[in-house]
Amino acid sequence: MTDRPEIEDLVQTEDPSFQHVLACVFGIQDHESRTYLVLREHPGSTVAELADKLDRDRSNVNRSLTTLLEKGLVERRRRLLDPGGYVYQYTATPLDEAKELLHEALDEWVETVHAAIDEFGDDE
Repeated sequence: MTDRPEIEDLVQTEDPSFQHVLACVFGIQDHESRTYLVLREHPGSTVAELADKLDRDRSNVNRSLTTLLEKGLVERRRRLLDPGGYVYQYTATPLDEAKELLHEALDEWVETVHAAIDEFGDDE
């Protein structure tokens, strides 16, 4: 079972939260949108730090971050460690940019729906 909200959920919600809008428009799960919001509060976090803050397994947090990276909602930087090796640090895309991405994704969806409406009945 998934916690991914559907667009119908958004349409039927009178006062949706930003987290809910984020999940619906990008087709991501609630825990992924929550990861974005926690990263806004804790920029530069590692997977281990986020796992602690979110009370989730590191592998699950890593999958959430991969999804958020694909959607353009998170940036990843590699930090070299003094004893050698490196660790990735994650930062949420600034809110203004995230809002713009949301507007663009929603506009694309609306255009698709308008096209579907316009084409309805053309094959009769």
